Amino acid sequence: MSKLLRLLSVLFALVLVAAACGSDSSDNNASNATDASSEAEAEDQTTEDDKSEEATEDDQPEEATEEEPVEVALADMSWEQIQAQAQEEGIVNWNHWYLQERIRPFVAAFTEETGIEVVVSDGDFGANEDKLFAEADRDTGTIDVMSYTFNDMGQLDMNAFLMPLGQLPDLGNLTDELEGVDTENRGIAWWGNQSGIAYDMNRVDAADLPQTFEEMQAWISDNPNGFAMNDPSMGGAGHSFIQSSIRNLTGNSDFFDDEADQAKVDAWEPVWTWFESVRNDIGITSNNADTLTRINDGEFLLGPAWEDQLAGLQKEGQIGENVGFYIPEFGMNGGANSIMIPSNAEHPAAALVFIDWLTSPDTQAAMNENFGVAPQHPDASDEFALVPAAQRAFKQRWFAQPYGDLIVEIFVERIIGA
Repeated sequence: MSKLLRLLSVLFALVLVAAACGSDSSDNNASNATDASSEAEAEDQTTEDDKSEEATEDDQPEEATEEEPVEVALADMSWEQIQAQAQEEGIVNWNHWYLQERIRPFVAAFTEETGIEVVVSDGDFGANEDKLFAEADRDTGTIDVMSYTFNDMGQLDMNAFLMPLGQLPDLGNLTDELEGVDTENRGIAWWGNQSGIAYDMNRVDAADLPQTFEEMQAWISDNPNGFAMNDPSMGGAGHSFIQSSIRNLTGNSDFFDDEADQAKVDAWEPVWTWFESVRNDIGITSNNADTLTRINDGEFLLGPAWEDQLAGLQKEGQIGENVGFYIPEFGMNGGANSIMIPSNAEHPAAALVFIDWLTSPDTQAAMNENFGVAPQHPDASDEFALVPAAQRAFKQRWFAQPYGDLIVEIFVERIIGA
């Protein structure tokens, strides 16, 4: 009996041990399951957090970046935009060929008004023209603005060399067609010039001044060595007088062909015959200024001259107020110099603003006062002109270049070289 009880006790103990082991295993499994569940939940949470962060990042507005300015072509700019661009450019390189020492202080007013510097070249006409041609194939040249004779513009390939000036705000009051040349807004008249006859007012009465060409011929015959004219190869005043002689002695004024008509040139013979007949009764001076100087000094009484040149020399005190000027009824050539912008100018906006200033009524009136220039704006005052407005009606147009070249060649050979 006691053995049986001990056996039962052992079995009961084994049962308890087995139950305890099962409980531990179940607890471990549960713990493992719980841990796995927690890890899964943690992973899910991490994924959700990542997604949330990504969503949050996607929802955030992008940081503002500074936009690059859109480049606007000059041709598409408003005048206000051109003025602003001109301020950024800040400089104008002007190739000009005469009176540079007087022009520089004059254009200082533009710099004071706008802050844009104007650099005026020292070159002569030929050097400036050579530079224009030499730089034509460059992307960017060194000339921003260039002065040119209007009648010579017809010899240029304007579409290739020059920028249109159609954006000038006062274009309707400006002249782009003159002396038989239509620049189509690629050249604008800015310096009006007029040839005429200068005379010593102390020795020649205004009432006795020759008006018709017949009167001029008679005056020269009656006053040997009282008349002087410059070599036409050295200045336009003498050349203008020769063209007037041709118009009046041949009765023909049609010399505007692209190529010289030899029959028209042959018809000039009476002109050369007359000059040969008076060659010993007239003086031949070296240039335009020389004629004025020698009239001023009393050597000659009258001769062809430029209005603007005389006014300028008188303002400087180099020529006395005793030297007067008139445009005879038989006519003398007049015209203008042009201003233009090369197509490859480095500072085109500043160049446009400068030309607008240069051709404005106020500037043109100031040029009339300072240089004796015939204003090229209809609203500009010409109160300082050397001649009354009525005499402007006697202005004549320059012959086309082929005829002009032949006139110089023939005169120098037959009259000066004789």
